[in-house]
Amino acid sequence: MAARQGLRTGTGDTRVGRGAPAGRQAASPAGRGAPHEVRLIGGQWKRSRLPVADRPGLRPTPDRVRETLFNWLGQDLGGWHCLDAFAGSGALGFEAASRGAARVLMVELDGRLVQALQAVRARLGAAKVEIVCDDAMRVLAGRPERRFDLVLLDPPYASGLLPAALHACADIVGATGWVYAEDAQPLTAPPGWCIHRATRAGAVHAALLRRDRSRPDSDLSDGGHDEKD
Repeated sequence: MAARQGLRTGTGDTRVGRGAPAGRQAASPAGRGAPHEVRLIGGQWKRSRLPVADRPGLRPTPDRVRETLFNWLGQDLGGWHCLDAFAGSGALGFEAASRGAARVLMVELDGRLVQALQAVRARLGAAKVEIVCDDAMRVLAGRPERRFDLVLLDPPYASGLLPAALHACADIVGATGWVYAEDAQPLTAPPGWCIHRATRAGAVHAALLRRDRSRPDSDLSDGGHDEKD
């Protein structure tokens, strides 16, 4: 597994423009319409267009926010295993795949959005992207054979799902893995985690979390394994 090279340290508040996240039915911040498409901003498929379906509450993570996230993580995700829960338009997951991730699992419950994701995967030839039509919370509650290096959490606004989703990450994220989360409220790290970087853009709060190594409950629990250099 590739080491975490180029990852920026410290906690910051980089303010960037941001639409509402890819929620399916929940309300999102007013004043921003959903774009009809977004573009990947880095990697193998840089500038490739992703269609954005006209679905209630669907607001993909825009270019500048994704750029900030992948500046935090480093541009090369070679060898990483990633989970894009609440995938929506797939902007986050395809961005990770474009930057060399070994596997990206996208989870989306809306059948129409799943069809759109499958069409993008076919057009890009993104063989390392797996798309499942399922409840993200059910998938997060599973016990994968191999833990993820990066989990992307962008649940519907006002859904109240983020705290439970963050809690579930304890069993699916590797010891040196990362969780990226967005919410309408300021983010608080659950026990065993700490906020590595954070940003606020209007009504949107986003953060990159990692395990709190100062706490004994941040260690890996039984089951799964973590393959890192």
